[in-house]
Amino acid sequence: MDRLSTTTLLPETFQGARDDITEQIAVIWQQIKAPVIVPLLRLSVFLCLIMSVMLLVEKVYMAIVIVLVKLFSRGPHKRYRFEPIRDDLELGNSAYPMVLVQIPMYNEREVYQLSIGAACGLSWPSDRIIIQVLDDSTDPVIKDMVQLECDRWASKGINIKYEIRDNRNGYKAGALKEGMKHGYVKDCDYVVIFDADFQPEPDFLWRTIPFLVHNPEIGLVQARWKFVNADECLMTRMQEMSLDYHFTVEQEVGSSTYAFFGFNGTAGVWRISALNEAGGWKDRTTVEDMDLAVRASLKGWKFVFLGDIRVKNELPSTLKAYRYQQHRWSCGPANLFRKMLMEIARNKKVNLWKKMHVIYSFFFVRKIVAHIVTFVFYCVVIPATVLVPEVQIPKWGAVYIPSMITILNAVGTPRSLHLLVFWILFENVMSLHRTKATFIGLLEAGRVNEWVVTEKLGDALKTKVGVKAAKKPHLRVGEKLQLLELGTGAYLFFCGCYDVAFGTNHYFIFLFLQAFAFFTVGVGYVGTFVPHT
Repeated sequence: MDRLSTTTLLPETFQGARDDITEQIAVIWQQIKAPVIVPLLRLSVFLCLIMSVMLLVEKVYMAIVIVLVKLFSRGPHKRYRFEPIRDDLELGNSAYPMVLVQIPMYNEREVYQLSIGAACGLSWPSDRIIIQVLDDSTDPVIKDMVQLECDRWASKGINIKYEIRDNRNGYKAGALKEGMKHGYVKDCDYVVIFDADFQPEPDFLWRTIPFLVHNPEIGLVQARWKFVNADECLMTRMQEMSLDYHFTVEQEVGSSTYAFFGFNGTAGVWRISALNEAGGWKDRTTVEDMDLAVRASLKGWKFVFLGDIRVKNELPSTLKAYRYQQHRWSCGPANLFRKMLMEIARNKKVNLWKKMHVIYSFFFVRKIVAHIVTFVFYCVVIPATVLVPEVQIPKWGAVYIPSMITILNAVGTPRSLHLLVFWILFENVMSLHRTKATFIGLLEAGRVNEWVVTEKLGDALKTKVGVKAAKKPHLRVGEKLQLLELGTGAYLFFCGCYDVAFGTNHYFIFLFLQAFAFFTVGVGYVGTFVPHT
């Protein structure tokens, strides 16, 4: 009898304890809500709205510039002198500048043949071009394969050099810097850089080198990227939308207004004298290409972006590869901004407007504010206001500004307009990863110089597509979590915007959705450390 009564009392005891804890939490929440939470949340809303306006103004400004450039046909061929290089009977091939083509690679089993073959297929006088393969591979089998490929092209009369080193110091920047030290480079006027998955068309040099030959003030000519696997999956389509905007708007605006933009690290031609004057390659950040571009710009060199020249390359087709790439692309610029802010401000060679463009527009708004506001505002502040109804977010800040920014971003890829909602969700899901990387760069935390080479599939893509056609895809656990993340994000996005825009005050539904939102963001964060094979 005593045992039965004890068993009956246990659930009541636990229920009472739970009720006491709940009441204590409610009391503590009410005590700190008015004096602490509400003021902090209002300040956060204010700061996020300011950042949103900054981002919108930047997007509108770039859209206006693009419209004017297209309207008045102010492309590179109108702004700079361009004449094809013609044969000279007296000088012979000496009339053509000496060109060095660098191909840095690291264990590129799938793509080394594609990139080497494309570089060796470039149309240019054979005695005025040197192909330099900079192989940092640690796999001896791949090393032998690359060397054999170079020997094969050399046997066909191609002037190709296979260069290795005994360490990987400086990663890509270190390899490029080491490659410039060889004696034969002293005879070269220009250096072209292609990453291991890039496949230029044979006429690439004929369409880029003349800008450098006839315009001595130009230090860099940058071509656009063309993605061979954009249609492989939804994730590659999302990447295409973001990168198309980068090229068609950001790079074009920089080239048209201030003759400055960030070098993309590949598919570009540098004047070697400009590269040397800027101090050459440095490995102090994971964005050695942007570092070099900023330093060269501060020396007074101009850059030209050629959007009509597209070089085929590959997008990361796995989440693991994409996350590592985005960490590098978010952390590196923030760290470079920290290192170069005062150097840019004190520079005497460029005018005030250009310095303001580099500091404010190029670095602060595009590389820092854009990442922070996407995560903090939409994943933290807006959910928090549901718990604190005393803090209100105006409709123009929660709905209208984000909608305008999204529409302006979509102009780069008209064929993917029907995927705009998925792009919004994809960008919001990645915002935590990018914001984390941005702060790592600003604070120079542990992973600031982490460099993981982006995985490339090359010809394996064809096999992969064939397998997909013959066999029904099987979703791994990680992929199911990603789909859950996107699906929950979609539900949250629409319900949240509806509540904010129309004032339905469905707080209990919205709170439930916000809990799922934090869960999905957590999945994205944990996924950073979970390998996907």
